[in-house]
Amino acid sequence: MIYAIGDIHGCLYHLEKLFDLVNPDLDRHQLVFMGDYIDRGAKSAEVIDFIIDLKKNYNPENIICLMGNHERMFLDYLDGKEELLFLMNGGVTTVASYWGDYGDRLNRSLPPEHWDFYETLKLYFETDDYIFVHAGLKPGLPLAAQSEDDLLWIRKEFIQSEYDFGRRVIFGHTPMRSPLVMPNKIGIDTGAVYGNKLTCVLLPEEKFYSVSE
Repeated sequence: MIYAIGDIHGCLYHLEKLFDLVNPDLDRHQLVFMGDYIDRGAKSAEVIDFIIDLKKNYNPENIICLMGNHERMFLDYLDGKEELLFLMNGGVTTVASYWGDYGDRLNRSLPPEHWDFYETLKLYFETDDYIFVHAGLKPGLPLAAQSEDDLLWIRKEFIQSEYDFGRRVIFGHTPMRSPLVMPNKIGIDTGAVYGNKLTCVLLPEEKFYSVSE
């Protein structure tokens, strides 16, 4: 079995509540985080701590962490690139969670475990039956030919497509009121940071778990 959790965006309370509800057996089953752990919500650094602790307490090979577009923006910000783009897309709360409300934004040091976390995020994860990716896939292209930009940012072209990607695509990125279930894809970003819910799907059963505030 595989559990997949949608975009968290600093909503630590939702994440803790969802784990209490789902109680996944991470020594036997896999858990895939779909990316966008940070930004907009108040507890970005704490969400990363939570996931790092999971990897310490369970088989780390069973916990797969994908990169989202917000992690890409954060890494660029830490590298001194596209700073305004990051801050205007919810990055101010991430800065505050690491360095305080009035933290020195030039002091972009992170705990070593956090550096390792961000730098080892995967662009996608595949099994015999599923492709897990943050935003989606460009229709008509094989997985190996997909660009990072599409994997992290694509929306309408992918979501509206009925293209058969060969395997069911599990994705986040685009918030919806409830999970999107189509023959070729399942979307599980249900907008926790916008006052809606954080969602987990259990595969292949397609059983959904959701929590709100």
